[in-house]
Amino acid sequence: MYELIKKDGRAKRGRLTTVHGVIETPVFMNVGTVAAIKGAVSTDDLREIGTQVELSNTYHLHVRTGDKLIKEFGGLHKFMNWDRPILTDSGGFQVFSLAKLRKIKEEGVSFSSHIDGRKIFMGPEESMQIQSNLGSTIAMAFDECPPHPATREYMQKSVDRTTRWLVRCKKEMDRLNSLEDTVNPHQMLFGINQGGTFEDIRIEHAKEISKLNLDGYALGGLAVGETHDEMYHIIEETVPYLPEDKPTYLMGVGTPINILESVDRGIDFFDCVYPTRNGRHGHVYTNQGKLNMFNKKYELDHRPIEEGCQCPACRSYSRAYIRHLLKAKEMLGMRLCVLHNLYFYNTMMSEIRQAIEEGNYKEYKKRKIDGMMNQ
Repeated sequence: MYELIKKDGRAKRGRLTTVHGVIETPVFMNVGTVAAIKGAVSTDDLREIGTQVELSNTYHLHVRTGDKLIKEFGGLHKFMNWDRPILTDSGGFQVFSLAKLRKIKEEGVSFSSHIDGRKIFMGPEESMQIQSNLGSTIAMAFDECPPHPATREYMQKSVDRTTRWLVRCKKEMDRLNSLEDTVNPHQMLFGINQGGTFEDIRIEHAKEISKLNLDGYALGGLAVGETHDEMYHIIEETVPYLPEDKPTYLMGVGTPINILESVDRGIDFFDCVYPTRNGRHGHVYTNQGKLNMFNKKYELDHRPIEEGCQCPACRSYSRAYIRHLLKAKEMLGMRLCVLHNLYFYNTMMSEIRQAIEEGNYKEYKKRKIDGMMNQ
């Protein structure tokens, strides 16, 4: 159940009530692809840094360890000891980006596992079954991820197939949620809008999938090579055709500035690997821009990564010590940078929610972006 609490321009302040707790939006989902945040971050850490939603990946958990084994444990929540919402990505993006020698048919996609080469078939029903075994709070529909750039003709055919697959996903999820042994009978389904940078295809697709009255709607196939301005334009044109009384999710995006701009265009769910990936390479986000902790100028720096930050790294350690750990290839250095970045993102989302509630989101966005562009 999604409640729209306040609007400030197009920016939405919402609340999604789920079987695993309430999600205050706009929200950044912390990405734990294989049921763990890369960088030795535990679920206790996630609770401490204010994580609302953890995101795991259907494809990766299916090919390694296996969704049937996780179901034996009572689902992903029990397996990884996480008591808050989990969103599972359908696996579609990975099938199209990682798998070798894939073959797309109306039924689904045949491909070889990138881990051991074994043949796998995944279509809408299989993706829903895997996600049902995982028992996530929110399941994503299985869609085709068209290449960028693609011709208009290819894109239209691809989007039409994604619509047909979405209808099958919904039917299969309704069936799975009614079974006696299902892990989470209240599993939600989000549909995915596709269409590349063809705004008319995007808009028609948004209108079409809105008729299905799903629990939420995502924009997929962005941040795959188009410019930021092209992405913002597509968001601006498409979001008005998605239901305002449902969550809107921009998949795989992005930097803090991408998030601030997209909130202003009506998006309220985000996920991205940037904070964890950058943290593992010693790149940390601050309100004054991004810092490279390998930089020699931090060798004798007694300050925390960011003054006033209450993350576990900044409360206890200096830039000099964190740089030393990274240079020495100690895992703790990587872990502290990841924790700081996730805390930064989670805190920024809390500030965004407050700014929308107070009706001064535009001023907040400008101040935040100006500060980060100072570097």
